Amino acid sequence: MLENIHRRVQEAKELGLKVCVGMEDASRADTNFLAQIAEAAQQAGACRIRFADTVGIMEPFGVFETIKQLRAVTDLDIEMHAHDDLGLATANTLAAALAGATHLNTTVNGLGERAGNAALEEIVVGLKQLYNINTGVDLHNFSSLSCYVAKASGDAIGSRKSLIGSAVFSHEAGIHVDGLLKDINNYQGVDPALVGRKHSLVLGKHSGTKGVIHAYQQLGIALSQAQAKNILIQVRDFVCHTKRSPQTEDLTRFITFC
Repeated sequence: MLENIHRRVQEAKELGLKVCVGMEDASRADTNFLAQIAEAAQQAGACRIRFADTVGIMEPFGVFETIKQLRAVTDLDIEMHAHDDLGLATANTLAAALAGATHLNTTVNGLGERAGNAALEEIVVGLKQLYNINTGVDLHNFSSLSCYVAKASGDAIGSRKSLIGSAVFSHEAGIHVDGLLKDINNYQGVDPALVGRKHSLVLGKHSGTKGVIHAYQQLGIALSQAQAKNILIQVRDFVCHTKRSPQTEDLTRFITFC
């Protein structure tokens, strides 16, 4: 393998190409041998090595130590390729970046083999929000791209998918809604505007009177506290029976009975 690396990299360079040596299934390889591969790639004139957790078995602490070891033995750029079989692709990719990886493989909406790869949107927001690392990727129009990719791929977006799911910036619980209405930062860990989204307040079985009053304010209707309490009873009963939030026509009907 080491001889092959030297020969093939040289051939590619003679053709005027820049070369990245990909290390398939690196997460199950001997780390000392990975160091030898990195050394051989650098001596042959490659510009990058690619560490692949092909079967998605790694965890962030192990990734950090492994990439840190590679970083210590090579000056090459290091690319991280993570799979989400254990739901850790984003965490593993962030760990790789902190350990010295210079390039990160991502896909829109986390598409990819089996459970998918690290999601572009999660990595960009995670690096900026957690570590103040700016990737230069502007996600303000990302919602359109996300929907386009979902439609083109035929792969639906789960309602609870981080950052892009339809429900991830919606708030129902009474204490959450009350807090948001007083100061949005009370229950905002991520600004939805980063990915072209915004908060929405929905009515459900966990709602409180403040949420009811706010919902009717959006319809141009001012409620008294007594009316809100009466309607809240109807809202909770409605949601328990229909398993959905009430729409405008439902809210209009509720107020006639309070």
